[in-house]
Amino acid sequence: MTSSPVILGPMMRYVDDVSASIWCETRDAGRVVVTAAGRSWAAHTFAVHDHHYALVHVDGLPPNSTLPYTVAIDGTPVWPAERSGFPASVIATLGDGHPVRLSFGSCRTSVGHDEGGNRTHGVDALRACALRLSSPDNEVQRPDLILFLGDQVYADLTTEEMQKFIRARRDITQPPGKELADYEEYAHLYSLAWSDAANRWLLSTVPTAMIFDDHDIRDDWNTSQSWKRQMNATTWWRGRIVAGLASYWVYQHLGNMSPAERANDEIWRLIAAHDGPDELDLSAVLDEFAERCDRDPTSYRWSYCRDLNDVRLIVVDSRAARELDPARRALIDEQETGWLNERMRGGFRHLLIGTSLPFLLPPGLHHLESWDEAISEGAWGKPAAWVGERLRQLVDLEHWGAFQRSFRAVAKMATEVADGQRGTAPATVTFLSGDVHYSTVSEVERTSGSRIVQAVCSPIRNPLPVAMRSFSAVMAYGIATRLSAFLARSARVPSPPFRWAGMRGPWFDNCLASLEDTPAGLRLCWEKGVVQGGDQLHPLVENVATVVLAPRAP
Repeated sequence: MTSSPVILGPMMRYVDDVSASIWCETRDAGRVVVTAAGRSWAAHTFAVHDHHYALVHVDGLPPNSTLPYTVAIDGTPVWPAERSGFPASVIATLGDGHPVRLSFGSCRTSVGHDEGGNRTHGVDALRACALRLSSPDNEVQRPDLILFLGDQVYADLTTEEMQKFIRARRDITQPPGKELADYEEYAHLYSLAWSDAANRWLLSTVPTAMIFDDHDIRDDWNTSQSWKRQMNATTWWRGRIVAGLASYWVYQHLGNMSPAERANDEIWRLIAAHDGPDELDLSAVLDEFAERCDRDPTSYRWSYCRDLNDVRLIVVDSRAARELDPARRALIDEQETGWLNERMRGGFRHLLIGTSLPFLLPPGLHHLESWDEAISEGAWGKPAAWVGERLRQLVDLEHWGAFQRSFRAVAKMATEVADGQRGTAPATVTFLSGDVHYSTVSEVERTSGSRIVQAVCSPIRNPLPVAMRSFSAVMAYGIATRLSAFLARSARVPSPPFRWAGMRGPWFDNCLASLEDTPAGLRLCWEKGVVQGGDQLHPLVENVATVVLAPRAP
């Protein structure tokens, strides 16, 4: 950890037309002050397990403004860092006048950016884009938002640097071994993920929104009732899930909320109401909250919805909100399905649905997952159910296709929006996803109404092993699709409510994707970092693929 008064941040989180939320982790308790355009806004820190945090609400800003800002703690300037070499961090509010520009991706490991790190994990696509944006010669426009779609941190597959920290605290030969055990280890993991100078600058100036996936907690998190029973039987799972969800609320979810949503949040209300001389300590409160969220997922909602000018973005929790009872098995439970159903509406230029798990997998994988779900739940008897469950966990057969109840419900919502049954049809209904460690774009076969599209960007930095690349490519096309469709039919899985068309990819590079509404249509672009001239620390950005989705004629 650094000796600076600020450990992590500042991070630009929720931003709208007139306000911004700036988050940071500090070394000590204190008063954090943000200054911009001659005005100042302040917040006192709150504590969680001996760590200190603040979220400063900056309000009363003009729309469509770009204002440099500074941060001080107890009167000591802490941001921008001295001799950082990066441009001033800014607060850029939304407003009419330009189409929404959004970047997205998932799956990012925290290893060094030297030759060794780039050799084992590839170039960090996020960092490459950060260096381009910070360059004096940059001509690329800053995105309005970066959407991180899961696996922001890896609590189960830790790096050597993280393992050094764990060994200094406890016996790594005892469960959970190299995996994370408590809040202190999560705090260190987030520090490793977000403390690189280039990425830290990027996160200080571009707003971010986030949603977890399994590795933020553990591989295959909530894949089935059987998986959850196995975890609950261990001596260490309770500590993991409590620390994982508590730290997720602090480091990721708090900044997702709008000011109005924070005002209704049970934890934030305690922070806002605190008026004592001592720092508010939320350790016990957050631990109890996290344990309750795991025990009763309906007690708290991690999903959220934002309207960005004429674009609606719905971000769906497809992990904690699952119903695992085989009789009611669903990727999102009844309550979450109702919440999503209310927000799946037309009347926007584009409707974007962010879900860590791809809604439209390559057809071969979709059919394979639907077949595996059917046999795991008894379609071929108990012996086949045992095999299906082992296969489900072994090769991660746990996406929307493996939860047919939810897949069909959301497919119906998307089709109704695209057909104009829920208000004026948007130009596209576009699902944005990650998880699978390759990037694709595919589309539902339609002749009228809105285009229904799936865009996947994964990984930002965690490439898929070569052997798994071959499996993924084979399952995307050809005979594997027909074979898996046959298996699904043999297990009495109904055919999907629509057909896939126009699939592009897969691309296996580390990528960060961007989305922009242009006169020609919705422009999707995948970019990677490349090392030139042996300069490992200053990669350049190279295009991997560009797809323009022209609006369909009425």
